[in-house]
This record gives sequence, C-alpha cells and structure tokens, in this order.
Amino acid sequence: MGFLLGLLLLGHLAVVAYGHPILEAPESVTGIWKGDINIPCTYGPLKGYTEVLVKWLAQHGSDPVTIFLRDSSGDHIQQAKYRGRLRVNHEILGDVSFQLNTLEMDDRNHYTCEVTWQTPNGNQVVRDKIIDLRVQKVSVSKPTVTTGSGYGFTVPQGMRISLQCQARGSPPISYVWYKEQTNNQEPTKIATLSTLLFKPALVADSGYYFCTAKGRVGSEQRSNTVKFVVKDSSKLLETKTEAPTTMQSPMEVNSSWGWTTEVDDYLGETSPGPGKGLPIFAIVLIISLCCMVVFTMAYIMLCRKTSQPENVYEVASVHAREANDSGETMRVDIFASGCSTEEPASWTLSNDYFDEPCLGQEY
Repeated sequence: MGFLLGLLLLGHLAVVAYGHPILEAPESVTGIWKGDINIPCTYGPLKGYTEVLVKWLAQHGSDPVTIFLRDSSGDHIQQAKYRGRLRVNHEILGDVSFQLNTLEMDDRNHYTCEVTWQTPNGNQVVRDKIIDLRVQKVSVSKPTVTTGSGYGFTVPQGMRISLQCQARGSPPISYVWYKEQTNNQEPTKIATLSTLLFKPALVADSGYYFCTAKGRVGSEQRSNTVKFVVKDSSKLLETKTEAPTTMQSPMEVNSSWGWTTEVDDYLGETSPGPGKGLPIFAIVLIISLCCMVVFTMAYIMLCRKTSQPENVYEVASVHAREANDSGETMRVDIFASGCSTEEPASWTLSNDYFDEPCLGQEY
C-alpha cells in the first residue's frame, strides 16, 4: 500500500514539474540509399497550449542550421538542398514528423525537432528532440511474385489480371519477366516492368513465369517460378452441359412447365432439371386467385339483379279505330286496380280515357 502511494506521489510531482507538452521521437532511424524516410516527432496536445513555432534543424559543423520553419505565415524550407525533398506533416495536431525523399549518403546527420508553445498564462515553452539519421546501401532482395487484388494463379479465360514482382533494396530497382519454354529451350524475355498485365488472359498465356530484380547494390536476384493457368471457359461449359442419353417419355419432353438447365461459366451451378413442374405454393396461389375471381363475378351479378325496381303494370287499351272497324262493343276488365266503383263492369269504349288512378291506391 505504501508503495502505491509513493508511485502516486511521484506521478503528481512529475505532472507539476513537467506539466508542459513532451516531445516523443526515436534516438536514431535508418534509411535506404535512394529511398524515402520518415523521421517521427510527436507530442500530446494539452488544453490551453497553442503551437506557435515548429523547427527542424540539421547539424553542420558545431552549430545546428535551420532547414525547415513553420510559423503563422506558413511553411518555409531554409536550405536549397532539401527543397522538393522535405515535407513536414500538418494534418494531425501533435504530429510534426518530416519525410525526406531520395536519400543521399550525405544526408546522414543529427536532426533536431523543436516545437514552441504558448502557455495559458501567455508565456512560451520550447521543447526539442535530437534524432540520428543513418543512410545505408542495401542489396536487392529476392523478389516475390503475387497476383493483383489477391487472386490465385488459376483464372478463367477473359479475366483481366496482373502478375506483380516486388523486391527490397536501394532504388531504383529494375525488373525483367521471363516465360519458360518447353523442350529445354531458353526462357523468353517478355517484359521489363514490375507488373505483367494480361488484358484479358488467354489460354495461350498459361505457362511457367519468373522475374528478376537488380538494384544499385549487389547482384541480380531471381524469384521462384510460378505456374499460371488460364482455363478455357467454353470447354468447361461443354463438359458441364453434356447430359446422359436416356429415354424420356413424350410427357417429359413436351412438358411446358419444365425448367431448362443453365450452366454458370465459372461457378458451374445448375438449375432444377425438366419435368419437375411448378412448386406447390405456386399451384395453391393460382387456385386461390381463380376462386376469388369467381366469387367476385357472382357477387357483382347478384347486386345488379336486386337493384332493378319491380314495378308491374297491367294496362289494357283499345284504340277507338279498331272498335269502329269491328263494330263490336269490347269489354275491358281492369285487374289489380284495387279501386271500388259503382260503375258497371262493362263499359262502352269511346274517345274518352280515364287515366287518373284512385287516390291512395296502387295501380
């Protein structure tokens, strides 16, 4: 318990004594001749502390010389030797690392990262770190062969794919691609680039390939031989679509509900064979739709029939002209009138008409 209290006390004292931002950087870094190097230098931002000045210095003789300066007016490269090769990070707050491209042997030096902050009370605090940069010549390593986008070395015909040759060493590194021949013939030189592109890949491109790499230092290095195979998709399709010669009944051959076999050029998947008919759920759905249509039509016809008025009229009329021609007295019986009258049942027809209904009665 006392040990923990002692650690807490030491931590509190460290915060009081070193309450300002602290720079973090390695003591030394090693770069490859003619390559690029990133020299890290970072700090943890603190509330109330504002970055006002960033410097990178290089040791020349006994005194350091400023090679880079960042202030309120922007970034400034002070030495012509570093112009176009030096860049200091400004995208992330607290990261002031700088990158140096195309390293030369005379770039070996002691570099100082220096940052100035303004404190909450208006004062300024300066912190710096010294990093030793070493530059060495590196022989080219044995190259490795990979395919673009992580594909394997067996691909279908017509695919766009590339073979990539990669090696480490002092740049520039030159690459050469070879394709081995049959009958113990010498390999054929086919390209002088790090990437061998097939657009598209053909069956004739199948074979054994390897690449070589040569840098500024050391001898030429050769990669392992890889077997590159391009499959003929048309032959694959013919093989998978061949069906056994078996007798089929006319019902199976002429079935309109049969499904045809489809072959995927690459996956080789097939759909259900002929003669299996529709699924059960499809048949149930069709029957349900037919029943709904029949019930709907019957309901519509019933509604139209009941909506018409049922008015029955019994009319008996005799034209006077017909009566005169026949010379007979016709008797007209009126039914369903519901009227009580004292007039005799037989009337002599004349030109007078009695069309008015009895009040309160149906006619």
